[in-house]
Amino acid sequence: MRAAFVDANASLADVMRRLHRADDLPVAIHEDPDITPDALPGLLAGVQIAIDDHTHFPVDVVKRCPDLRHIVFLGTGARSYMDPEALEAECGVKIHIIKGYGDTAVAEMAFALMWAAARGIGAMHHSIVGGGWPRTDGMQLTGKTVGIIGFGGIGAEMARLCTGAGMKVLAWNRTPKSHPGVTFTDIDTLLAGSDVVSLHLLLNDETRGFLDAARLARMRPGSLFINTARGAIVDEPALTAALREGRIGAAGLDVFLEEPLPAGHALSALPNVVLTSHSAFRTPEATDNLIDAALVHCRRIVSNAP
Repeated sequence: MRAAFVDANASLADVMRRLHRADDLPVAIHEDPDITPDALPGLLAGVQIAIDDHTHFPVDVVKRCPDLRHIVFLGTGARSYMDPEALEAECGVKIHIIKGYGDTAVAEMAFALMWAAARGIGAMHHSIVGGGWPRTDGMQLTGKTVGIIGFGGIGAEMARLCTGAGMKVLAWNRTPKSHPGVTFTDIDTLLAGSDVVSLHLLLNDETRGFLDAARLARMRPGSLFINTARGAIVDEPALTAALREGRIGAAGLDVFLEEPLPAGHALSALPNVVLTSHSAFRTPEATDNLIDAALVHCRRIVSNAP
């Protein structure tokens, strides 16, 4: 059995080489993060396991990869790049995702974006670089309420950080949960009662478009919105309009409907938005966890192989 890492950048390739054990199955590392789906059939000839960071795997392309039986996706957002059910039903290819590898890293980015949005750090930075000296009022977060939508590992880490900063924590989860120091409530109460709304849902068919225009309109006027989950969970045009009109006071966004964010995108022109490039999970610690988990998946697949 053979594996191929189809779209490694230099740093991911280095980590894979460092963590790969002598007794692991062979992993061919393809160091081209810009590989296109059309190149996959040639790359995956004789390969049973594809390790995928961000490359799309359309069903019609995977049908041209007859040896492929597994895709190990580096993260939880495989649905942004492939249709897992269709790949299994039509191609016999099983999709494996990796959870929990970067809970702390992503929560720390959400926490940082929250503070940057609260104090207008992005706008001040750009103004000062351009010769200005803005001195605008920001939001003091101590004593404020953060509403966490989705209470998995990342949401729990965000709650820990916010509690430590003296904030009150509300949370909504699709299944009932409890957590010390966190008040769980319905989604409408959370939106109306939070000074900051931080999104931590997994993207799937049920959560796509979850924060639509109607729900965004229920947010407390002037509140902050933070998204380190997936852009498709939010109605991006409605969010943009709410920010432009000041109904939502500011936002910190690491994810978008289209990535990379196109040049001239409406969000990039708003002074009350802090933008980062889908990098919340990118720390050395999280990367080691991610690649190690991918290799664990490969070992499990090999051990269960006929």
